[in-house]
Amino acid sequence: MPGLRAALPAALLLLSSFPPAAAERLPWPQVPGVMRPLNPSHREAVWAAWTALHYINSHEASPSRPLALHKVVKAASKMIPRRGWKYYVHCTTEGYIHGENAGSCFATVLYLKKSPPVVHAKCVHAQNKKQIQEEDHRFYEYLQHQKKPITANYIPDSHGNIAHDHLQLWGLAIVGSSYIMWKQSTEHTGYLLAQVSSVKQQIRKDNAVAFKFIVLLHEIPTQQLNVCHMYLVWTLGHPIRVKYSCAPDNHGLEDGSGQDSGSAAGTSHETKGNF
Repeated sequence: MPGLRAALPAALLLLSSFPPAAAERLPWPQVPGVMRPLNPSHREAVWAAWTALHYINSHEASPSRPLALHKVVKAASKMIPRRGWKYYVHCTTEGYIHGENAGSCFATVLYLKKSPPVVHAKCVHAQNKKQIQEEDHRFYEYLQHQKKPITANYIPDSHGNIAHDHLQLWGLAIVGSSYIMWKQSTEHTGYLLAQVSSVKQQIRKDNAVAFKFIVLLHEIPTQQLNVCHMYLVWTLGHPIRVKYSCAPDNHGLEDGSGQDSGSAAGTSHETKGNF
């Protein structure tokens, strides 16, 4: 779909130019338990940083100021026997929506064979945390008081533009999609939200707000677009709750197997919790 790449942060556009994993050869033996430094611009380092940020965005649940990767400053990795590769990254961040300086994060990312990546992260925020909380609170109250469901299509549009009224809806889509992208990321596959095809609010009688999204996720390095149907429930001050089902863009959406895999294509999942 033309114009989608205009919406992608620069760090993932760089990532999309990397060769497939099979084309790269490490110049040293991969010894289990031994830390090896990584070039900060290396594909593995960039993917690990994005995986950490997806985890942070989905758990902090702030649609006003979700984080994006600006640059990996330092990175290393080691093989954990019988578990998988563990990555250590220090990265600077920017606002996903406006691109402003957002601070820096230190994170470890352990990629497991049959489970989502295990992420531990600590961030230093350059932005005013109280101001962000106030923006989230205003947006949350605005959504709660809607009598008629909010609906929108094509965020951003085919030219990569986002209407001002849709910026926080875009932020909420980033938060929800980050949950999917964290769950599906592997050391060889990364994702970024490309576009919200459609969104419709679901009016609720409790204090939560809910939306049904259809989103397009850009998969790297395959360059494939995956269509995901996402049901998101947000309660202010708590992590978002998400149900989703994904399939490649060139196929009809089918029910998934219910098992997580290394690709978002053909999977379905729902979080624990009462919807």
